Amino acid sequence: QDVNGTVSRVIRMGTRKIPMSTIGDKILDTALSKIGEKSLFTKELENALERNEVDLVVHSLKDLPTTLPDGFTIGAVLQRESPYDAVVLHPKNSGLTLDSLPDGSVIGTSSLRRAAQLKKRFSHLEFKDIRGNLNTRLKKLDEKEDYSAIILAAAGLKRMGWETRISQVLNPEDCMYAVGQGALAVEVRARDSDILEMVSNLHHPETVLRCIAERAFLRRLEGGCSVPVAVHTEVKDSVLSLTGAVYSLDGTDCLKDTMEASITPGNQHVGVTALNVPQFSQVAAEKLGVALADLLLSQGAMEILTTARKLNDAR
Repeated sequence: QDVNGTVSRVIRMGTRKIPMSTIGDKILDTALSKIGEKSLFTKELENALERNEVDLVVHSLKDLPTTLPDGFTIGAVLQRESPYDAVVLHPKNSGLTLDSLPDGSVIGTSSLRRAAQLKKRFSHLEFKDIRGNLNTRLKKLDEKEDYSAIILAAAGLKRMGWETRISQVLNPEDCMYAVGQGALAVEVRARDSDILEMVSNLHHPETVLRCIAERAFLRRLEGGCSVPVAVHTEVKDSVLSLTGAVYSLDGTDCLKDTMEASITPGNQHVGVTALNVPQFSQVAAEKLGVALADLLLSQGAMEILTTARKLNDAR
């Protein structure tokens, strides 16, 4: 599948496309947070890289663990599509919003992050797991009465050409997004300098720095899809701003804060090798993510995340 021309651009640079599926594509009846596999959408692809069957693979960056297996690196992070979450309403609810849906309306999402934030913000709604690819989720929404709406990443809907299905885009005050959401990453073998140099032309510097900070924040918190962690980043006047938060499963406990770092004036930073982005800026972005995580950890973030993880495992 070509996404915003990204895969096509890489192919034109001399690479043959091989369709592949992953564990995460095959397990459709269990919430992602319950499966417990860190490389849910990447393992098979990395196995193909290791066997030299392919020279690069394209991922949604949010699917990539913040620590990659030895021998692999993210050689390119492309310009980010919208990182925000979107509401897709059942046809019978056309014209409504999460605020105006009737009390007790059921909202479908498999994300602990989304559910934790939205439970607190929209307490009149109920939230229920929903799995499957975009086609499957939309079919479950449209053809049954189980859900009044579902929450999906706006980027995925836009890339599939289904932007008209977006009823409402959630702003950061309602729901901050997942680390790396909306960005595509090209993973390669770290030793392949020629491939690294080739794909480095695809790097989008601002997206790289935002995602390095986000991934550093998540890695320091030892987070993943089994705990509710959310972020929001922006770059303005050479200053990178990172807002990060951790939540209990029901959203009642929350630690949230914002830090900034100057990014004015290599090596890997949380799994990313960006040859065309100044090293000083990458270091600053990674330090920003770690510093914000340390601030929340000093306020009790690990206790919230540990409890959330235990409660999720017990469900």
